[in-house]
Amino acid sequence: MPWKRHLLRDAEVWAEVDAAGALVADEAGRVAIVYKREPNAKVYRAGGRNLGAVAGATVEPDLGGGGATPVKAPSAAAPRARTGKAGPGRLGDAAPADAVHVWTDGACTGNPGPAGLGVVVLDGAQRHERSEYLGHGTNNIAELTAVLRGLQLITDRQRPVLVYTDSSYAIGVLSMGWKAKANVELVAEIRAALTTFRDVRFVKVPGHAGVPENERCDQLARDAITSRR
Repeated sequence: MPWKRHLLRDAEVWAEVDAAGALVADEAGRVAIVYKREPNAKVYRAGGRNLGAVAGATVEPDLGGGGATPVKAPSAAAPRARTGKAGPGRLGDAAPADAVHVWTDGACTGNPGPAGLGVVVLDGAQRHERSEYLGHGTNNIAELTAVLRGLQLITDRQRPVLVYTDSSYAIGVLSMGWKAKANVELVAEIRAALTTFRDVRFVKVPGHAGVPENERCDQLARDAITSRR
């Protein structure tokens, strides 16, 4: 498998990736990493969400050698996200004071059917909303595209980002190592976008439960379907 440079607790490591440069995680969300690029380097396991992108890093070939035995990586003194076991963060978890908050939702009238997305980006006192009609599609396409649009609205990618979504599917294929059986190209595009950020954390939101920003995103998505724009 190829490897790509990442940051882990301010140390530079090489993490196992696929041909597109996306992290390859196991069922627990852990990724194989090495601290040295050499044959038979000792392989560790680190939580994928604890790895940060390195600007300009490229996919590098496997040096070969084999025989490495994965061992548990040293635990982080201050993990980047308070999450459940291999799962997303939850509402109310502590967040960095300088984090950008990206709320996303997708909607579909029929599945498949006319689809739309809604995004709310909160950066301190600044607020940006986006409503977009996607044409004929599925609910999962709408949810994924909402995440992509939210990421595209952020200009400073060195700041921590919290992405809020009620889609377990989006969280699974984007942050928990689920294999995408559909929407493969879209998932690959979002995974590539995620590698350009220093720190992105996904937060699972209960859908249609009165969470204000989630409800606003849902309204923006449905307005897009109604107006077809």
